[in-house]
Amino acid sequence: MSQIETVSAFVEGAPPGELADVIADIKALTASSPDIVSQLTPAFEKYNEEQLVTVKLPGSSQPVVISSHSSLGDGRYYDVESSSSFAFDHATQASSAVQSHAIEGAQTDLVKSTLKSLATYVKEHFPNASFGAYPIESDSKVAIIIVANKYSPNNFWNGRWRSLYVFDPASGSLEGSIKVDVHYYEDGNVRLLTNKPVTASVPSGTGAGIAKEISASEKKYQEELNKSFVSLSEGAFKGLRRQLPVTRQKIEWDKVTSYRLGQDIGGGSSKR
Repeated sequence: MSQIETVSAFVEGAPPGELADVIADIKALTASSPDIVSQLTPAFEKYNEEQLVTVKLPGSSQPVVISSHSSLGDGRYYDVESSSSFAFDHATQASSAVQSHAIEGAQTDLVKSTLKSLATYVKEHFPNASFGAYPIESDSKVAIIIVANKYSPNNFWNGRWRSLYVFDPASGSLEGSIKVDVHYYEDGNVRLLTNKPVTASVPSGTGAGIAKEISASEKKYQEELNKSFVSLSEGAFKGLRRQLPVTRQKIEWDKVTSYRLGQDIGGGSSKR
């Protein structure tokens, strides 16, 4: 494996909200090859599109989604809700050069009605999320995206919810997946990665029907996650280590060097 392939793998595996940290580490580790970051554009692009990274446009407070479905080529993307296109720097994750961009075609009405219904759903169920709908495959289908980020680096964790669906008006089928990615790194390194396939039918073929099926699928999956977390907490995690030492008292780890092994940890008395 070449150096570029190795470093690209680091980029593509970056946890949510931590790409800049990974880039800084790459620069430190490859100080002898200062131009290596400039060669990672394909890796940055793949990461941003697969992670459904969000970006605020100049003069706007509402983040828009970066994805292969919203790509216009040559580093430009578009957003249906704001009727605009923009340039996106994959290395810095910054937008610029906003222009007017309106969609046209057979699925225009369906895309706009889906966005309207999604707005209601997202507002009710996410504290902060971005979403989009785009005509794809020669305007024969519609891609629907929801992404919610929650970053708390001061508390050593970051997380991202990604859901991507494709609706086929000809068959009324809705297929996609829900992905959750959470990284916790205080005094350790733990990462949760999930991928839940979704298959549903939308007989009405309307934007409201699409949003209703997405809502039902995501509610069901969140309930499954909650049950799994409870099971892990009460089962597997408890089995990893004893909750309390044999003395039945918690150890004050910041004072561990002052403990006398025989008396304080062993529980008995010992002579000095």
